[in-house]
Amino acid sequence: MKKPSWGTLAERYSVEQPQRKLLALDGGGIRGLITLEILLELESQLKKKLERGDDFRLSDYFDYIAGTSTGAIIAAGLSLGMSVQTLIDFYLEKGEAMFDKAFLANFGRNFYKDKKLAQELKTTFGDGTNLFLDSGKFHSLLLVVTMNRSTDSPWPISNNPLAKFNDPDREDCNLKIKLYQLVRASTAAPAYFPPETLQWDPNDPEKTFVFVDGGVTPYNNPAFLLFRMATQPAYKLNWKTGEDNLLLVSVGTGSSPTPGGYGNFLDTLKSLPDNLMYASQVDQDINCRIFGCCAYGAHIDRELGDLVLPEEALSNPDREKRLFRYIRYNVNLSQEGLEEIGLSHIESEHVRQLDSVKFLDELQEVGREAAKQVKISHLGKFV
Repeated sequence: MKKPSWGTLAERYSVEQPQRKLLALDGGGIRGLITLEILLELESQLKKKLERGDDFRLSDYFDYIAGTSTGAIIAAGLSLGMSVQTLIDFYLEKGEAMFDKAFLANFGRNFYKDKKLAQELKTTFGDGTNLFLDSGKFHSLLLVVTMNRSTDSPWPISNNPLAKFNDPDREDCNLKIKLYQLVRASTAAPAYFPPETLQWDPNDPEKTFVFVDGGVTPYNNPAFLLFRMATQPAYKLNWKTGEDNLLLVSVGTGSSPTPGGYGNFLDTLKSLPDNLMYASQVDQDINCRIFGCCAYGAHIDRELGDLVLPEEALSNPDREKRLFRYIRYNVNLSQEGLEEIGLSHIESEHVRQLDSVKFLDELQEVGREAAKQVKISHLGKFV
């Protein structure tokens, strides 16, 4: 077995650090614009607090960035050192093209063709000649969540060279997968896009798998999964747990429970991906708030409240410490939720859908309002 190599990231990752910082990004289609507006504010505040120049990137701050579906697109871009504004421009310029309406003849298979989506991802993340997961172009660790439909199991794929299935001696080494194909696999929402077929081992046809959107796994919100992959011995990073050692920031694309019941087959088919994403994001968020020290997060429900520790509890040296410091930024996209943040002029139906490409301006407005939640003080001792 060859010795795992950190390559250009050796100085940052091959030695133990007292603190590590994680960023997890939900799935949610074109609603990724909401995520990006929140990240833009976070990037701006960090740049000011750390006294950095215009070349500052979130990948300079966060050590491990995870994403599912649209979150995978954003996570990949950030890990490559892209600015948040560059990714916002990408969504504004290419969003409508990526959600290209399928011809009526394709009805019964998928709502959208995947050729434009694949082409835009290929253009952005390379054609595979020099941008595999072991490429020296990454600025941070990256985790992309996919769903292997052939085995009916979630497949979280990272560029961590220490991971078992990233051993370069393996014929089916994860690091040999092209980045744009991996991101495309994570965005293949059932009923919206065709699945992505990837051959893991060129010499073994049985290692050819069909992938669909990572959002149909329990990890549409990949935050708790990211924590596990950063700390559990099986993944060999073994980063230290503790509120002062590990920071986890989780950013959503908007909470979007589907109102009412399923009216017909077509409504049911279109609603299912969003239903699954909403249910999984809430569950993973609750896990993080229970096992982590939650410094910020919205109300969950009438029974749990928000599980945020009040300031007096946070500063109590005698309380039982948690496994990490946790922050959750998201926004309620119901009509009531929009009214609460002063956006009663925006219709919930316009911004709830995964394919709301006709309402990009409204999505950005919601994102900018949601970004007002961001406060550098939430990061505690990590700045």
